[in-house]
Amino acid sequence: MTTTPAATSVNHITPREKAEILAQALPYIQRYHGKTLVIKYGGNAMTEPALQQAFAADIVLLKLVGMNPIVVHGGGPQIDTALSRLGKKGTFIQGMRVTDEETMEVVEWVLGGEVQQDIVGLINAAGGKAVGLTGRDGGLIRAHKLKMLDRDNPAIEHDIGQVGEISSIDPSVVKALQDDQFIPVISPIGFGEHNESYNINADLVASKLATVLQAEKLILLTNIPGVLDKSGQLLTDLSAREIDELFADGTISGGMLPKISGALDAAKSGVNAVHIIDGRVAHATLLEILTDQAFGTMIRAR
Repeated sequence: MTTTPAATSVNHITPREKAEILAQALPYIQRYHGKTLVIKYGGNAMTEPALQQAFAADIVLLKLVGMNPIVVHGGGPQIDTALSRLGKKGTFIQGMRVTDEETMEVVEWVLGGEVQQDIVGLINAAGGKAVGLTGRDGGLIRAHKLKMLDRDNPAIEHDIGQVGEISSIDPSVVKALQDDQFIPVISPIGFGEHNESYNINADLVASKLATVLQAEKLILLTNIPGVLDKSGQLLTDLSAREIDELFADGTISGGMLPKISGALDAAKSGVNAVHIIDGRVAHATLLEILTDQAFGTMIRAR
């Protein structure tokens, strides 16, 4: 029988040491009690069973100690798998998925059905009370078609189908669930003025929701330790000016572009702390919230 690294790392800790570890978390529990934490859940953390269970346990613990976690999930690998079964290949332009009508149907049933309900089930199995939402529920996410201009030539506009840009977020349903001790799990699907569906980047949904709710923290789980410089070193603290420089020299590119752009917008709009952390590490969410260890990349407005 094999054991996970997370399990073997705590076997040697004595009960006294465990008590001291818990006591050290107290100041953070007090600081964030009653606060809203928006957590974007994606990458390996969503696909590896041990990491899935660790994430679900983290979310339940945060709720039980008085915080208000909200989960916004992605599902790129699951969408690609479903598309491949239909003989379609996902294509991307400037880090955004091209979404024709058939692809949108797949996105809706994968994100709003399969993936969302898996996450809800994991959290409920860990002792929480999770409820799944899409942008249609309670009029949560209104959207319109994204106009994507070419990064190198703004005169060129790319048509990427039913990819949406957020028009507005009405957080009423999220607040109502929080007040009743539920944990919202949100799929990044919006709806337009004619009830059409839009696929929206999950990082952008998480960032906008954190801004609207004036969340204490926005945490983005990724498949890398954080933002890396060109030599592969972790950048633990970034300002808006430094991020602009990383955009300009190409250090931040591809799928990281919407992630970092949304995180920066949230930081500029009043979210107290924005963190990009490694979802491949078991209990990464707890490490970020309940310890003083510099974990991942923190983004500041200034």
